[in-house]
Order: sequence, then C-alpha cells, then structure tokens
Amino acid sequence: MSDKNSKPLDELEEDNENYITLTDEEGNDVSFEIIDTVQHDDRLFAVMIPFDEEDDGVVILEIIPAEEPEFDDFVSVDDEELLETVFEKFKKNYDGPYEFE
Repeated sequence: MSDKNSKPLDELEEDNENYITLTDEEGNDVSFEIIDTVQHDDRLFAVMIPFDEEDDGVVILEIIPAEEPEFDDFVSVDDEELLETVFEKFKKNYDGPYEFE
C-alpha cells in the first residue's frame, strides 16, 4: 500500500485525526483508523482498522519515515511471525474501545 494521506502521521496524531487513506495493490483507495502504533526492534508499526464494515480484522503496516515529501510511507509486512509478535504486543498494551482475540 502506498500513502495517500494529506498530512504526516505526527500531524494526524496532534490533530487527533487518526485516519488515513491508502491505495491497495489493485489501485483502490482504502480508508483506515489508526488505533495505535507499536515500536518493535527499532521499527514502528501502525495497527489500523479498515472503515469497510465487512472487514472486522486489523491491518498492521510498518511506518517508514519519508525523506521527500515529509510524509511517512506505510509498507506491508510479509513476515507472519513478526506480524503476530507486533499484534500480541499491541493487545498487551491496548486500552481502547475495540476488543481483539
């Protein structure tokens, strides 16, 4: 997915606007709510929920700081073990309105 957001992530957090629209592999825009970020092994990951009501799962993408323009890139993670580790770390620390198994 590529970043189609109009604000850098730190600005979104300051404005309490934890929403982002990304473009998937097929060129479709997909909107997400960023519910948390997780630091793991000097890497930062965004834990997000898609706005599509048919999809009740979370999406975890790595956040890569961009050089130009000053917008972060959100990159898919192919390592299933890493995704599980990040998700477990997220669940351990998450204290919000959503429930996860």
